[in-house]
Order: sequence, then C-alpha cells, then structure tokens
Amino acid sequence: MVHLRSSPFEDLADPSYASSDRLGGDGIPYHDRPVWLFQDEAVNEVSNGTDWTLSTCCGTNEIIFLSLTAGYLVAIYFLWNTIVMKPMKLIAVFVHEMGHATACWLTCGSVKGIEVYGNEGGVTKYVGGWRWFIIPAGYVGGSFWGGFFTVMSGNRWASLASACLFCAGMAVSMFFSPNKTMVFLNLGFIILTVGFILIDQFLLDPFLQFLTLFYGVFIGSFSIFDIYDDLITRTVEGSDAHACHKLIPCCLPRCVGVQFMVVALAFQAGALYLALVWMGSV
Repeated sequence: MVHLRSSPFEDLADPSYASSDRLGGDGIPYHDRPVWLFQDEAVNEVSNGTDWTLSTCCGTNEIIFLSLTAGYLVAIYFLWNTIVMKPMKLIAVFVHEMGHATACWLTCGSVKGIEVYGNEGGVTKYVGGWRWFIIPAGYVGGSFWGGFFTVMSGNRWASLASACLFCAGMAVSMFFSPNKTMVFLNLGFIILTVGFILIDQFLLDPFLQFLTLFYGVFIGSFSIFDIYDDLITRTVEGSDAHACHKLIPCCLPRCVGVQFMVVALAFQAGALYLALVWMGSV
C-alpha cells in the first residue's frame, strides 16, 4: 500500500499546522501514518550524526529495505532463465560495456561504437586510452553501478538523480554506432524509467525507489554470476580476463576472475552497508 501524494503547499500561518492531529491530503493524521520505505516525513527521530556502527539498526525502513533486497534476489534466482529476465540481462550487459566506454573516455581515448547482442554478449570499439584501466572496467564498472543504485535507492531524491543519470547514459550511448538490439533496449528502458519518475513525482510516493533498488540488486547479481560463469568455472577466449592475462602473462585468466569476484562481492556488501548507514543516520 502506498499513499497518494498530497499537496506540497501548507499554510504556515495556520495554528493547526503545528497540531499533532494535522490531516494529510488523504484524511489521515500525519502521526498515525505508517512508516513506508524511505518516507522522510514519517521519520521522527533526530539524527546525532552518521551512524557508522549501525547502532540504531534495524528500524522499519531498514527491515523493509533488507526484505525487498532478499525478495528481489529470490525472484531473480527463480526467474533467471525465463524470458522475463532477458531485458534485464541485456541492460546489465549494456552497463558492462558502458564501463569500458567510460574508462576509455576518462583516459582520453575515443569510443567508436557500443553494441549489445541478443545472446547476452556485447562489444565496445575504441582507440587510444589506457588499456590497463579500460579492460577491467567492464566487470568492475558493472559491480560498481549495481552497488551505486542500491545505495541511492535509500533516498527519494538520490533515487531520482540516479535514475536521471541512468537515462542520460543510455541516451548518450545512442550516438556511438549502436546496433538495433541496443537501440530498442535503451529506448525501452528510458521509457520505463521516465515513467517511474513521473509516477513518483506526481502520483505515488515512494515508487521510483523500488525500481532503483531492483536495478541495483539485478545488475550487481548479474555481475557476480557473469564473473563466476565466464571467468572462474571456465575460460572464454576473448574475454576480459584473457585480455588482462595478455597484459600480465603471469596472472592466469581464472586468477583474474577471482580478483574480479572479490571486487564485485565487496561492492555489493559495501552498498548494503552504506545504504543501512544512510537510512540509520536520517
């Protein structure tokens, strides 16, 4: 159950404004409202600073957050090989390729094309840049953005900012020779994300945060599974691990995969921790 958004305008001169029985737009006194996920107006406690030790965990918000995260993981597990998850797998591949592209731009290289294929593969065509930074940026970038979305889902405005950034990234990538699969994929996710933003802003609050958290959980999970499946249980010629092995011959592809896995798990664990710290410090 989610409350319909009430009017944001209040008459501060009205004495009833300070009353504990002030009614919301739905006729429910504010002090009687249930606490929903990340709903700022339901928070009554005053923060004493950043709670790095999680001494105040876990309140209602944190329990809902952890329950949703667990629920998403269970749903992803059971639906992993179904058509339902196919678009999410492809957008996770896009995030992986954008990791390569971003690293290329940051090291003064030039991206010539970004493509995502229906078989859950992808390629980033580039010239220049620092290969030592660009090659690991796919898996590391996917893990980072999965954690990023998870953390940002803990606040309504942070969730909005991350969703806008996501849409901007998908829009920018369309100027780098995308194939048809990526064009339809990005347009579809831009429409979906913008739709959630509009609903969150004008109809239901919270709403967008549920999607942002799902993006984070799925992209993070996909990165971990992809590393395990492609780099640890087997070696795939032409993979990022093989490319790293060519740069550092003494580091075998599976060893590279293990290192990527450690980084991916650290990002996801860190994201959960930072999200709980953020919510506990509100």
